[in-house]
Amino acid sequence: MAIQLNLFQTSSLNYAKQPRPFSSNVPTRLSSLRVNAISGKTQELLQSGTVRPILPKDAASATESEGYILQDIRPQWEREKARVLGSLHVPLFVEDKDNGPLTLLKKWVHFGYIGLWTGQYFTMINDDFIKDVENEVPDKDSKLLVACGEGLRLFYCYSKMSATKSSGRFFTIGLVASWYSSNIGVLLLNKYLLSNYGFKYPIFLTMCHMTACSLLSYIAIVWMKMVPMQTIRSRVQFMKISALSLIFCASVVSGNISLRYLPVSFNQAIGATTPFFTAVFAYLMTLKREAWLTYVTLIPVVTGVVIASGGEPSFHLFGFIVCVGATAARALKSVVQGILLSSEGEKLNSMNLLMYMAPIAVVLLLPTTLLMEENVVGITLALARDDIRIVWFLLFNSALAYFVNLTNFLVTKHTSALTLQVLGNAKGAVAVVISILIFRNPVSVTGMLGYTLTVIGVILYSEAKKRGK
Repeated sequence: MAIQLNLFQTSSLNYAKQPRPFSSNVPTRLSSLRVNAISGKTQELLQSGTVRPILPKDAASATESEGYILQDIRPQWEREKARVLGSLHVPLFVEDKDNGPLTLLKKWVHFGYIGLWTGQYFTMINDDFIKDVENEVPDKDSKLLVACGEGLRLFYCYSKMSATKSSGRFFTIGLVASWYSSNIGVLLLNKYLLSNYGFKYPIFLTMCHMTACSLLSYIAIVWMKMVPMQTIRSRVQFMKISALSLIFCASVVSGNISLRYLPVSFNQAIGATTPFFTAVFAYLMTLKREAWLTYVTLIPVVTGVVIASGGEPSFHLFGFIVCVGATAARALKSVVQGILLSSEGEKLNSMNLLMYMAPIAVVLLLPTTLLMEENVVGITLALARDDIRIVWFLLFNSALAYFVNLTNFLVTKHTSALTLQVLGNAKGAVAVVISILIFRNPVSVTGMLGYTLTVIGVILYSEAKKRGK
């Protein structure tokens, strides 16, 4: 998270009429910057340019033209005296409500020397400061303009954010490793079960995945409270989620079916064309046009798959068609989700959306499984009597399918959208290399060149999208 700290530190606050955008119910203007007391370390941060103070009058330009988010870290009573419209409020210090004997003595001394004359409360450090900042500003690429009110708050705020950044680095690395492991693990295990092991029931396998996602999502949200629970507010919203679940089912089932016929490397090459289908569906359904450069970058994406198809030793026409269908369905879901759940009242985070979509998917997949994969339960039980490993494979694979979604949500939360795109592109390449090493499927130079061209096209597409914004 890029941080720029603005020292709104003054000996006193003067209140006067303030021009927009810094207006509120109590129109105020923060006076000129005068730092009366500041630590040597803070002075060093200012001189080095690590922290750049700006005048209050320049804050409007920074937020409007430079994309900074104004964050007010002053206590609540200071904010009430001089509130800035549009600013986020995460206090660094909060009122100490402890009524223990020692705290009461401190409060009495504070009241006599300071509180009686200034109206300030006896405060304590906000232990949830960093957590509150992350909730208010989830995008780690955001640039913060911090109004602190007093210079000494500057150093403490910067220290807390820097310490969290350092300590959180290993946590983020662990999250990314877990995301890679679960993604690649479920992909390879699906391939092993459906192709090598001989468990030829992709719809039933998908239903197992959705059942695990239903149960584990409920436990994570309702019992463990990993994320706040969001409720479905209307029948219309439920129907929209059901439509998304149907598309989601089609995508996952088609992807699993394709793994019966195609090697993982070729499957990943086709899956990398998701941006192409996303752009097509976005134009067809919303008439949204991208910049011409964005469409140009899609040429190597498609061309690479065409080249890889021609050079794939294990090419299977039906598997190829089904895999393309799975990729198209994945893109369609993202576009439809943006259309159907676009209003603020209907937006759901990915974990809550999964909790509602997964049970609907189970209801949709159950009759489909019984019709198209006759006696699959009896066959599975017979397999288990001969080889108990199939039970553990299915349980572990289903749990991994949930952790793919969980780790994807956590990586998105603790990194930026750009980082997620880069990691996603690299993940596909890692999956290809590992699958070739494990399954020993034949590859050709032409096929690898085609896949490389597709990945390069996806990277260029991501860069073009970023510049277009």
